[in-house]
Amino acid sequence: RLRAPPMPRMPADAPRHLRLVAPAQPTEEPAPEVAPSDLDGAFRAYGRYVGYIALRILGRPDEVEDLVQEVFLDAHQRLGTLRDPGALKGFLATLTVRKAVRALKRRKVRRFFGFDDAFDYAQLADAAASPHERALVAEVYRVLDELPAEQRTAWVLRHIEGEKVERVAELCGCSLATVKRRIAAAQATL
Repeated sequence: RLRAPPMPRMPADAPRHLRLVAPAQPTEEPAPEVAPSDLDGAFRAYGRYVGYIALRILGRPDEVEDLVQEVFLDAHQRLGTLRDPGALKGFLATLTVRKAVRALKRRKVRRFFGFDDAFDYAQLADAAASPHERALVAEVYRVLDELPAEQRTAWVLRHIEGEKVERVAELCGCSLATVKRRIAAAQATL
């Protein structure tokens, strides 16, 4: 599991490889009713959810808070345009994915010019993870750093977040065929 706010443990009979990464939502409660113009209510209802997605895509906890703030600042300008309050969660998830892709591209440019410090991805693993599991999580994220942002994002949404391929395509703003190619290319590299 990635280190994040406290979440319930995976069932004992869950496959071993699935125990490293916790689910995106700690509970599967119905989405709270939030007025489209209520930024404070939207943040209280979905701030953690946005943070979970950002952490898994970016892989660096120190970048998550800034991304969450960017998402809600941008959402503030657009919340009034939502006609269906039930679409708020999906809207925020899509916005988070798009901002995370931009952040990954900026990180790659910083790394190219030597301004991006190396990050110890072993920190992402849960404290209960074995040394082997911690090393595995770190290695996966190191390889993800080498992928194009779109491939990384599609793979993370599919295999870490557990989203269906159709939902990954929706979140990434591309066709189903494109997202399948991105996931396959990332998988081949991994």
